Amino acid sequence: MLLFSFQVVYFLLVFVVRSLLLKSKTGINPLTFNKADDAHGFNGKVFTAITFIELIIVGIYAFKIEWYKYLLPFWYIENEILSIIGWGFLIISLIVVWIAQSHMANSWRIGIDEKNKTKLVTKGLFSISRNPIFLGIMIANMGLFLVIPNAFTLLIISLSTISINTQIRLEEEFLKREFGKDYFEYAKKVRRWI
Repeated sequence: MLLFSFQVVYFLLVFVVRSLLLKSKTGINPLTFNKADDAHGFNGKVFTAITFIELIIVGIYAFKIEWYKYLLPFWYIENEILSIIGWGFLIISLIVVWIAQSHMANSWRIGIDEKNKTKLVTKGLFSISRNPIFLGIMIANMGLFLVIPNAFTLLIISLSTISINTQIRLEEEFLKREFGKDYFEYAKKVRRWI
């Protein structure tokens, strides 16, 4: 039950609350994934699917533990120490994502915003990593796997890794077009991950 509550709070804070704050401050909807059949639109669908899979898995673990065996648990790595490390990852992830979103301020989006001009954010966590929000999400996925190691939490790591790396490359191409030399200079100084 604790894990399910954490997942709901995490989702509400980093997606819903952040979106509402940005919308009320700027009038801009930060959800920018399009409905087109291109890589950006497809990636938006994959992110949505991953979110639902996560909620279903954690829901089963919290409310239907008798079904948990169907998620193919890796019982041989289930132990208290790894679970504590996993919880640490989950908490660190929430902090990293929240701070990185704060550093982005009005430039934060979910996806690529072709319509509204934003600033290139290079300060705060973005001076250490070009993608601290995605890094935080990957840390959360690892944490979830360590807390409840099973085939489906491993699948989430796999799908997220592919999808996030695809999204990063799409965003990099956009940022090169949008900010030109400034982005190239930034990319020379700061690594993609850390």
